[in-house]
Amino acid sequence: MPITGTTRVFMIAGDPVAQVRAPEIYNHLFERHGIDAVLVPVKVPPARLADFVRNAFSAENVNGMWVTIPHKAAMMALMDRCDPVAQLAGAVNAVRRADDGAIEGALFDGIGFVKGLDHFGIPLEGRRVLVIGAGGGGQAVAAALALRGVGELAIYNRSTDRAADLCARLAAASGGVTRVAASPDPAGYNLIVNCTSQGLKQDDPLPFDPKRVDAGAAVEDIIMTREPTPLLKACAELGISAHAGFEMLVQQIPEYLSFFGMPELARTLQDDTSEVRTLLYPK
Repeated sequence: MPITGTTRVFMIAGDPVAQVRAPEIYNHLFERHGIDAVLVPVKVPPARLADFVRNAFSAENVNGMWVTIPHKAAMMALMDRCDPVAQLAGAVNAVRRADDGAIEGALFDGIGFVKGLDHFGIPLEGRRVLVIGAGGGGQAVAAALALRGVGELAIYNRSTDRAADLCARLAAASGGVTRVAASPDPAGYNLIVNCTSQGLKQDDPLPFDPKRVDAGAAVEDIIMTREPTPLLKACAELGISAHAGFEMLVQQIPEYLSFFGMPELARTLQDDTSEVRTLLYPK
């Protein structure tokens, strides 16, 4: 479908953006289902985020923005309003201009993550879970897990204050057992989730020692790269059940489309995700 003066423009803002898969997926969906829209990746340094968002939404045909690493938490301060999940997690990954002109944000990472675990048959109720990283993605995942009712949720972050603040908010909202982990040691947990950026590059250090993972435990790495991350490779060598973040993205797609005013396509993909799963998963 050609881009014209009536095309709805969406952006995905991050730094870096070379790894993002959303434009490939959504532009395919727009083309196939006859939607006059385009999604463009934009590399925005953190210091320029506020100016970028203000200027981008001054263009009347810019309808919305996907948000990725490292902007999900910082974007919160730029919103006129956010949905309750975003407020709890302290992060957004979707931004739109509302009918009244307000810039509003929402958060779908956590919803997609939990739905992905359901898809893989990974139980959550009563389980001990370690989330490593309390940035935007980590806050979203932790919020969804806390609201789902895991047995114990531990959060490790290099900045202890950030982890403590998140734990306090989640404990107040969910009433569950939430604590700051002293280290990223995975021993003793049923599920370990890497929500750091370690793994975007193949020479990145591992976020934790996979040899310390208990038998029967599962590992989730929310990073999405065409080549398996070093963590996923190490887990595979050790026979540990581990998944990349692709299913999290698949499960978020109907949420994004509904948020951005495409309810019919959202319903279609909610009923059948095979099309996007075929596109998204590495061959």
